[in-house]
Amino acid sequence: MIAFVSGPVAALAPTTAVIEVGGIGMAVQCAPGTLAGLRIGQEAKLATSLVVREDSLTLYGFADDDERQVFELLQTASGVGPRLAQAMLATHSPDALRIAVATGDEKALTAVSGIGKKGAQKLLLELKDRLGEPVGAHIGQQGIGTAVSSSWRDQLQAALIGLGYATREADEAVTAVAPQAEAALAAGAQPPVPQLLRAALQTLNRAR
Repeated sequence: MIAFVSGPVAALAPTTAVIEVGGIGMAVQCAPGTLAGLRIGQEAKLATSLVVREDSLTLYGFADDDERQVFELLQTASGVGPRLAQAMLATHSPDALRIAVATGDEKALTAVSGIGKKGAQKLLLELKDRLGEPVGAHIGQQGIGTAVSSSWRDQLQAALIGLGYATREADEAVTAVAPQAEAALAAGAQPPVPQLLRAALQTLNRAR
């Protein structure tokens, strides 16, 4: 298993970072929050999980070992593959997921694209006692995923700037997709950052 990759960032894409390791470019699938912390040419170290399929080898990257561990634990639930596990971590922090499971917060899980009401109920049952206790400090009981909902603008802007867009372009793209995020909040869900990033990139491509 490849536990981590370390080296300069050679390239960034909406869902992938290429890390140069010993002269070889390692393509690593990352959530927007992880990509936002990377810059081309700068050194980076990502915890990784290698997913082996009959026709592919995919390396998933995370900001730290805790995210990687939760990513792997999520996949022990039936119906959860690597893509859905990554989507869950793109929407909620590891501790937010732990609290959601511990408190039976169905709404927190349905905020993740691809998880419906029945799926959330099933996941709450299967993941109970698997994720462990929250490890972060100062975690409140209110608002599972509050940090994500309050900072979706920051996450989105940082991801766009990390992809090479100017601050002004990033600001305009964030403003353009704000109605989608506000609609999600109005419905009681968390703004889906991965989908917002795709929509923002489409806006920027049309503008160029």
